[in-house]
Amino acid sequence: MDVIVAEVIGIIALVTLVAGLFSAAARRLGQPAVIGQIVAGVVLGPSVLGRFPGDPTAHLFPAHAVPYINVLGQVAVVIFMFGVGYEIEFRALRRQGSSAQLVALCAVSVPLALGVLVVALDHSAFAALGGHPDQRAFVMFIAAAVSISALPVLAAIVRDRGLAGTRAGITATAAAALMDVLAWLVLAAAVIGAGPKPRFTLPVTTVLVVVFIVLMLALVRPALGWWLARSSVLASPATLAFVLAAGGAWVTAELGLHPIFGAFLAGLTLRGSRPPDAEVVSSMERAGNLLLPLFFITTGLSLNVGSVGVTGFEVLALVTAAACLGKLVPAYLAGRLTGLDKTDARTVAALVNTRGLTELIALNVGLADGIITSRLFTVLVLMALVTTLATGPLLSAIRPVTAPAEVGEPVAVAD
Repeated sequence: MDVIVAEVIGIIALVTLVAGLFSAAARRLGQPAVIGQIVAGVVLGPSVLGRFPGDPTAHLFPAHAVPYINVLGQVAVVIFMFGVGYEIEFRALRRQGSSAQLVALCAVSVPLALGVLVVALDHSAFAALGGHPDQRAFVMFIAAAVSISALPVLAAIVRDRGLAGTRAGITATAAAALMDVLAWLVLAAAVIGAGPKPRFTLPVTTVLVVVFIVLMLALVRPALGWWLARSSVLASPATLAFVLAAGGAWVTAELGLHPIFGAFLAGLTLRGSRPPDAEVVSSMERAGNLLLPLFFITTGLSLNVGSVGVTGFEVLALVTAAACLGKLVPAYLAGRLTGLDKTDARTVAALVNTRGLTELIALNVGLADGIITSRLFTVLVLMALVTTLATGPLLSAIRPVTAPAEVGEPVAVAD
């Protein structure tokens, strides 16, 4: 056991160092830090380092130590998803009115439809990559994957490019909040539809999940607000945040869903019960800074770009086109219809096409639940990388800046 502990600590040190270096490089290039962390995971994995003689990846990350790293990475993801939920402010969405709502609905529904269409058009290619294009859950998952936007990355880009007080920045952030909720609902439906888990049948699981959502939002949220206004039992709001995140994650795991769904719902619940708390945000950020690089390395270990092949790159081109067109065109048109000028509408469209860590989490859920194979996982991660990389240059073309902005990651966790 002492040997394993030493190996895990060594892996944490190595991954944190490499992720930090790649993040800094990404920032200097005007890209989100998450790009650097994704690339770090790919470089340390079988796609790059593993191709050298002697397979250095296998020596740096021995098979018996990887499960421990994976657990720590999943803890980071739970914290991150709680933070995503906690950042969503429905009051801001209501204040933005029709503009943000129409952008969100169009920039989710059109990619969902295009995702379904892509699977139908290239049925054989998806099947060749190990997918199940005849299964409803698989089609729903691909559709959800191309419709996701990364609210935390988007919020950081808005902040770092000086768009926080502009109509475009406010509209894009509010729209992304609603898009996150809608996309994760579709993803949850896909996971439930992938098949009954041993504990419950599919109909029972569906009913229990709906009941849990209603209880959290209709009962727990107002009860928390009432209790927090009158009680000082918990001196630290961050303590309550971690308890809620872990509790929500545990419940959805017991229901047969990935723990992230419960953590996300817990974040929504706490944010809806009280004004945002700086201590909660900073605590989540510190925890994420420490653990999130481990999630990126476990993602990188699951990637193998060399296994994709010609068929994989064909699918990559299709899903990337669907992901970009499904966001950029409807978001721009919706913005114009609701009164945004051309520059603001283009800015909103470019922002909501951002993906990143949120996309990676969704893809890991699909891989863990057997909805997609490792080859499809690799293709979809590359799609997330390409679309996130494109955001900075698009914004620079739309709204030129005098100096390259350093784009960081979200406040909820870490870069």
